[in-house]
Amino acid sequence: MTYSENLHRQCEQLIFSWARAIDEDRVEAIAEMLEPDGRYSVKSRFNHDRNLPLAVIDAHSAAQLRDRILSMRKANVYQPQRYRHILSGVELLDTDQDGCLNVRHNFLIIRTMELSGDMKVFASGQTQDKISIHPDGAKFKERLFLFDSRVVETLMVIPL
Repeated sequence: MTYSENLHRQCEQLIFSWARAIDEDRVEAIAEMLEPDGRYSVKSRFNHDRNLPLAVIDAHSAAQLRDRILSMRKANVYQPQRYRHILSGVELLDTDQDGCLNVRHNFLIIRTMELSGDMKVFASGQTQDKISIHPDGAKFKERLFLFDSRVVETLMVIPL
């Protein structure tokens, strides 16, 4: 696959759309940005670098991600909160054997507790994405959020 400005823009738009959907409390929309057999994981860099399997979130399909989001909306009890994503430039690295683009960018996520107004850096790190390009647009084949901290301060209910 040859790189072009159009491919780069499609990848950026997909990444930015994911972040906006979460920041605007339209979390259900992210499952539509994942291939039906796609994978979404959130893992500490510590575990990832040591090939340790534990992930905070690990959905092996868009349907599994939808189930997690439905559980977040209907079953989980947690203090209302909002995320705000701050993203670095998007880098297209190469293409894998399946024709997916390997894409990287850094993230910083600020969490605001709605009741108290308290804000803090909730997560920072890098994504390692595999993005497939289709005639009708781009989708994530794999979305891996690697957060820099070894611990998550509180239960991670909302996907990153």
